[in-house]
Amino acid sequence: MGANVVLQARLQQLGLSQDQLADRCNDALLAITGRPGNMSSRTVRNLLDGSSQRPIGRTCVALERVFGCPVTDLGLSAPHSLQEDPMRRRAFMLSTTGTAAATVPVLRRRGTVGMSDVDRAAADMETLVEVDDRQGGNASLAIRALSARKKVLDLQQRNASERVRRALYALAAEYTNLAAFSYIDLRDLDAAQRYLNEAGTFSGLSQDPFAGIHFWINIGLLSSQRKNWAEHRASAHAAVATKAARNDPFFSSLARARLALSHAALGDRRAAKKALGSAQDALSKATQDARPRWTSFYGPAELNHISAITCFRIGEHAAAEAMAHRALAKIPREFQRNRALATCQLASAQLRQGEPEQATQTAVAVFSIMNGAPLPQRIRTLVGDFHRDLLRIAPSTTCTREWVERMRDEWSRV
Repeated sequence: MGANVVLQARLQQLGLSQDQLADRCNDALLAITGRPGNMSSRTVRNLLDGSSQRPIGRTCVALERVFGCPVTDLGLSAPHSLQEDPMRRRAFMLSTTGTAAATVPVLRRRGTVGMSDVDRAAADMETLVEVDDRQGGNASLAIRALSARKKVLDLQQRNASERVRRALYALAAEYTNLAAFSYIDLRDLDAAQRYLNEAGTFSGLSQDPFAGIHFWINIGLLSSQRKNWAEHRASAHAAVATKAARNDPFFSSLARARLALSHAALGDRRAAKKALGSAQDALSKATQDARPRWTSFYGPAELNHISAITCFRIGEHAAAEAMAHRALAKIPREFQRNRALATCQLASAQLRQGEPEQATQTAVAVFSIMNGAPLPQRIRTLVGDFHRDLLRIAPSTTCTREWVERMRDEWSRV
């Protein structure tokens, strides 16, 4: 049992307090039944903290009316008796055009799940990964990923072959990894940890090598955000040891690139360069095989970006600048978040070489790259790091004053 983060996020989107949600639900019941409901803030609190996961029928009907979706999309389970509840049917009729033609008939579930069901359940993955590529993680993306995961896990309750069950667990792991990655971008690291724990369980149940290495890569990313470099290194070693990395040079390169970041952060220059060289060699041997959609971010451009970070951490700032330029020359325009991250790295490398004017011009480009989209918290953190370094290295320059003004404008707009 854990907190219902899906319902929490939907509540935040509506801008409601627990008392206000209870009031709206009671109003909904009044509109549907002619009698006011008796929900309280305690009822809502129990739903949010996970102590109530299958609310009674009246509560379900009220929640569905307020949020405009089934309770299963809110991280909750409906009582079995609610499937044919006349009050629920009436609630949905009132929320549509009011005609019988507007209602959707309830279809009887088929008893057995097959691979075609798995393929349909995976349909949202492409869209969600594309959103992540463009804008980075956000609360809406995490909610959508968890909602898709809920549908996948519901399929596990039906009859299926062992092959299908493993495929469903692999898909659940991928949706959970995507939600966790969004929370890493949002810098909600506790939520990311919870979902990565779940992703690890689903990955193990699936026995899927791609889900396994994805889990370790994300564990490493979370560790890096916490600056726990020993754990980051351990997760990179675990990724290197996975079946995916052993069998495919592409995944071997990805894992060894993460290992290079670990060694650099721990001050081991020689090991960092060795791991980076191994990552480059492995990538040169990788073929154009079909791989999971989440791997689309990795290739020569991302490896150049990782090389820039590695060089920066071991104090080779000129090399870091060169690698960041190479990365930006190859990162696709639609990968806005990755381009913004590489631009932050480039600006920091320029600043450390005593070029504050050039560095601030580069850093300003981050805002135009994101094209008005909110900056993921991970990018905001890097911009904040650059800001503090600039004030320390060149506190009295004109470019610093101009940067401070631009920061004030951008942050107030956000």
